[in-house]
Amino acid sequence: MTNCLTLKKSNCKNCYKCIRYCPVKSIRFSGNQAHIIGNECILCGHCFVVCPQNAKEITSEIEKVNVFIQSGDPVIVSLAPSFAANYAGVGINGMRKAIKQLGFQDAEETAIGASIVKTEYDRMINEENRDIIISSCCHSINLLIQKYYPKALPYLANVLSPMQAHAQDIKRRIPDAKVVFVGPCVAKKDEAEYYKEYADAVLTFEELTQMFNEKNIELVPDMDDNQKSRARFFPTTGGILKTMAKDNPNYSYLAIDGVEACKVALEEIINGNVHNAFIEMSSCVGSCIGGPVMEKYHRSPINDYSSIAKYAGKEDFEVEQPDILKIRKYFSSIEKKNLMPAEYEIQEVLKQMGKENKEDILDCGSCGYNTCREKAIAILQGKAEISMCLPYLKEKAESFSDCISSNTPNGIIVLNERFEVQQINPAARRMLSIRSLSDIIGSPVIRILDLKPFATVYETKSAIRNKRVYLAEYDKYVEQTIIYDKTYHLIVCLLRDVTEEEVSRQLRDEISKNTIETADKVVDKQMRIVQEIASLLGETAAETKIALTKLKDSIKNE
Repeated sequence: MTNCLTLKKSNCKNCYKCIRYCPVKSIRFSGNQAHIIGNECILCGHCFVVCPQNAKEITSEIEKVNVFIQSGDPVIVSLAPSFAANYAGVGINGMRKAIKQLGFQDAEETAIGASIVKTEYDRMINEENRDIIISSCCHSINLLIQKYYPKALPYLANVLSPMQAHAQDIKRRIPDAKVVFVGPCVAKKDEAEYYKEYADAVLTFEELTQMFNEKNIELVPDMDDNQKSRARFFPTTGGILKTMAKDNPNYSYLAIDGVEACKVALEEIINGNVHNAFIEMSSCVGSCIGGPVMEKYHRSPINDYSSIAKYAGKEDFEVEQPDILKIRKYFSSIEKKNLMPAEYEIQEVLKQMGKENKEDILDCGSCGYNTCREKAIAILQGKAEISMCLPYLKEKAESFSDCISSNTPNGIIVLNERFEVQQINPAARRMLSIRSLSDIIGSPVIRILDLKPFATVYETKSAIRNKRVYLAEYDKYVEQTIIYDKTYHLIVCLLRDVTEEEVSRQLRDEISKNTIETADKVVDKQMRIVQEIASLLGETAAETKIALTKLKDSIKNE
């Protein structure tokens, strides 16, 4: 598979939306980034459509096309029939005029190739003894069968796609022509790259519009009333069947859209539950008008179908049907590299994910995989990480948080902006003599603590840190820290019980006070004695007083 769908790493926000919507889970995660697995991807484009960060991007071929135009060779646009929905009301004549202004020699409808393909489908039904025929117009469905349902390959119609049939027809009529297909499909870029002899480049409708805008080209409606254009129905669900004769009474004719529905149908076919059927399959819901690169992301399926139906004629295009062998296309299985891990390995990973019992296996799908088992297999195949499991992360975070909260000696109280208690840990409950959580959770904090400091912190958004407070009701001294969490709009209070410290300090102060008072008495008594001695020794009373004062201060400092 070519790298026509890539990832802008800086924009991937680890949301897993792409893997949730990927029908074949062909995305792996490494370093919190999504990576498309080329040999597993079917290029349905779902990840491109649903990515909330626009991290998936389609490789542009505008520069390549401009080189073709500048080369001097005739460059012809093959315009997918879904253009009638994307550029509603313009018509092929209006599109042709605008496209020629870009430097292209001409523009034709891919529906011409669709007429060739549908004629071959009719011939196969009536002339070949086939039990089941699956349409091969959708490259994503072809890849789905080649990679995931190789047993259904014998049923896949070995016929060129409309893009390829039209490109072949153009090159037959215009020697040396370069053909540029324009449509709503990512997979067509891969198809053109793999089967190089047909389309030389592929543009999306968005790329074509970009080229128009760069040269300030306006689209002017110029509709035609060509009734020989029934193949314009091809980009709608059941559109292929609308163009076919369906006159063989031995066949059932079915139209299935959407990868998930096609997967179920393929399972039924492989299991032998379907016979004598022509099945039109398209990977996009609504078929091509529901394509991933239809320019209008918030399009209306009803209006889009209506645009196609109004524009489509009632008869076939007049085309020269090629020889059968010239429109043959052969498909082979595409091997995927991932091996199925052993059962003991799967069970070990499930244990690492915290899925040790049946009740632990939620199959919630938050990681993008349908079951925990699928996720475990993906981990062993290097496609997923254990951390992608939301319940696992939640339980791990709560367990870690609960472990700290439950075992810390400090009290923790969390309030909302209405000063109601949202959380309180065991240490705080012990400090404040609260028997159970139900006694206080949801209640105003004023029931257990003074409201004023909480209100001050909330109003000023400035924290109070390590303020020593006496809680008279509980006969406790605490160091109180109160902070406001602006992100989650919560008020958090931390309480450290310093009652023993405070009692010890008060005791030391009392002992110190008593010591100083005793020292004062002793010093006064000693002064009198020393003065008497000093007078006998001839020293002055002033010198004695200075010496004794220093002795007193020394005792106080002790």
